[in-house]
Amino acid sequence: MKFSLVAVAALVASAEAITKPSLTISVTDGSFDGADGLGVDGLNPTLTWKGSSSAGDIDIDYGIESAVRPTTDIASLPRKIFGTVKTNVAGWGVSAKGEKDLESGSTDLEVNANNEDIDLSVALTASVDGGVDSISATKNLDVDGKTLKITPRYRVADEDADVVIKYDAGDTNVELTASRDSQEVVIDHTMDKTNIKLTASADNQEVTVSQQIDDDNRIAPTINRNGDISLEWERKLGDDNTLTATLKPNESIDVEWKDDAWTAEVKAGLDGSNISGLSISTKREVLF
Repeated sequence: MKFSLVAVAALVASAEAITKPSLTISVTDGSFDGADGLGVDGLNPTLTWKGSSSAGDIDIDYGIESAVRPTTDIASLPRKIFGTVKTNVAGWGVSAKGEKDLESGSTDLEVNANNEDIDLSVALTASVDGGVDSISATKNLDVDGKTLKITPRYRVADEDADVVIKYDAGDTNVELTASRDSQEVVIDHTMDKTNIKLTASADNQEVTVSQQIDDDNRIAPTINRNGDISLEWERKLGDDNTLTATLKPNESIDVEWKDDAWTAEVKAGLDGSNISGLSISTKREVLF
C-alpha cells in the first residue's frame, strides 16, 4: 500500500483550520489479543484527524483515519482518507464528498445539491469502480403549516425505484415508502409521556408503545403480528449517561451502558433461562 507523506505534509502546511485529533479505542467481543502479541489489534485504536481550508468561494474539509499500533511500516497505518468540497453555483449549494478506503482500495463519492429558494435537494452516490449507485431528490411542501416531504429514489444497480413520503404534523408523523413490489407505512404519535409507533407492511405489522414512567425511567414494549414481544428499558444515570436493556424472550438480551465518553455493550443469545453466545464490546473516544 503506497501512501505519500509528502502530500500529507503539504496539506497540513496549507490548512487554515485544524481540529484536534480524536482517538477511539474499542474492545470487540472482549478480545484483547492481537497478531502482535501485545493486544493492540484487539483494542483496535483509531486516530482521526480533520482539517479545513478555503479557496475563494470554495470550502474544503479533509481528514485521515489511521490505525494506532506498533509497526515499522508507516504506510500501513492510514485506513481512510476523506474530503468534502463545498461551493455555491447559481443559487444551489453544492457539495462533493469522497472517501478512499486504503485497506480495500475502494473509493466512494457522494454529491449533494440544495436550493433553499425552492426547497429542493438532489443527491447522488457513486464509486470509482461501479459508477453511479443511486440518485434521489427531496422536495418539501407546506400544507396548512404542516410539512410534506417527497423523496423519489432510484438505485441503478438493481434498477429499483421507490418513493418516500413523510408528513410532519407535530405530534403525529406519517411515513410511507412505496415501490413496485412493496409498501410500508410508519405512523408515530406522541401524547404527553406516551409515544405510539405503528409499522405496517404486507409482510409484517408491529406496534411499539413507549412510556416515560418518570424523569429517569422509560419502558417500550413491542409486539408484532406473530405475537413476538420485546421489551426495552432505559434508565437515565445523570449527565446524559444512560443504561438501556432490550429483552427478546427466547432470542436475545442486549445491554448498553453509556457513561461519558465510554460506551459498553453486552449481547447474548437467550433460550429460556439459558444464555449463550456472550459478546462484550467497549468503546471510548478521546479528544486531545
